[in-house]
Amino acid sequence: MASRRFSKGITSLVLLWSLASPSFAGGLERGGYNIDLLFDNSRFAVQSGATYVMPQRKLKNVKDTDPTDGLGTNGIGGGSTTADDTEDYWIPYLGVKVGFGDSIDCMGDFSTPFGAHTNPGADWLGVNDNIETKISTRNYGATCSYRFDMGPGQLRLIGGGFYQTVDGFKTRLVAPITGAAALVYDGTGRLDLADQAMGWRAGIAYEIEEYAFRASLVYNSKVKYDDLTGTVDLTEVPKAANPANPYLGVVTPVYGSAEAPDSVELKLQSGIAPDWLAFGSVKWTNWSVLQSIAFCPKATKGVVACSASSQLTSLDLFYRDGWTISGGVGHKFNEQWAGALSLTWDRGTSQGYGAQTDTWTLGAGVSYTPVENVEWRLAGALGIMTGGESGTYVYNGRTYGNDVSYSFGDDLLAALSTSVKVKF
Repeated sequence: MASRRFSKGITSLVLLWSLASPSFAGGLERGGYNIDLLFDNSRFAVQSGATYVMPQRKLKNVKDTDPTDGLGTNGIGGGSTTADDTEDYWIPYLGVKVGFGDSIDCMGDFSTPFGAHTNPGADWLGVNDNIETKISTRNYGATCSYRFDMGPGQLRLIGGGFYQTVDGFKTRLVAPITGAAALVYDGTGRLDLADQAMGWRAGIAYEIEEYAFRASLVYNSKVKYDDLTGTVDLTEVPKAANPANPYLGVVTPVYGSAEAPDSVELKLQSGIAPDWLAFGSVKWTNWSVLQSIAFCPKATKGVVACSASSQLTSLDLFYRDGWTISGGVGHKFNEQWAGALSLTWDRGTSQGYGAQTDTWTLGAGVSYTPVENVEWRLAGALGIMTGGESGTYVYNGRTYGNDVSYSFGDDLLAALSTSVKVKF
């Protein structure tokens, strides 16, 4: 009987842990995909939460690869050799789960699975590479499962789909502006982009309630943004800078295509003693689908293929596949309080270009149940983003990253997460 009492209380801490941990994963990972609410044993449950993430990536030893091209901080040289690269961000979450009979469970959720925000500013030597870049997604999902008895437990078949939107921008210094023109123009260019697409998921899980055991394997498909559209704004660069360039001084509609990666995640949990739970997960994310994303003038669509040779600009990422491994333990102290500790390792997705290196994160959380139908959770995490350096990178015979190089040390990151769940 201790195991059954245990399974109804502390297993919910796995969701608390998972809300905070993925926030530091590589690539463009933010909240990721989370369907843990589907496993809640209540007929109806609604959960709302948010995570606030504070990465502290600091760039140093910044070098303008070719200082003679006039693309220093202000177009005439100069600029800082250090920069604060990252911005704090929020990860909201809302989920609703409904059970139908004894076999079918469905949930709908809103999340922000992917995103990025770097903002080194306009006062460092790498302004010709980046002043500010921000990418945001919104995800609306629907997932259902069918479960039936098999052996000592139940087998659950999982399937669903989601609608996802993306938008973003990037600004950087395009041309040096000197003299009287600098009073009117700043020489920067801006790329804006947006699109929407659909994806799907499928999975399987096996649960033995008596031992608080659950093993799940879930695949989330790629999201193909085949119709990325936007603009390149070069109105801050006068045509006089290069009269032969028709894109200077105007806003040009552009198009491109990209994919949000597919992923596979294995999650395990099991009671190991009365009121004690062990849990862990292994996740692979196909971040290598994001290399250099070309954006071409819309006027050329259907005339020439959009590629590196015909692009007006590009969003260069050059990621490798990501791996995230987590593990931890939880303990139920009494009928109202429970706690959990976790350790997460995420393999960096950068390959000598960019600042996404391996990350180690220690997470802790508590769950408070003042009444049977309400549960409040609070979690925190501290981690280390390991050091490295960024420079040139060769892709398909072309050299990227030859405008700026820099290094970075082991930097701290932190996060706070809270949520409230009401169930009946």
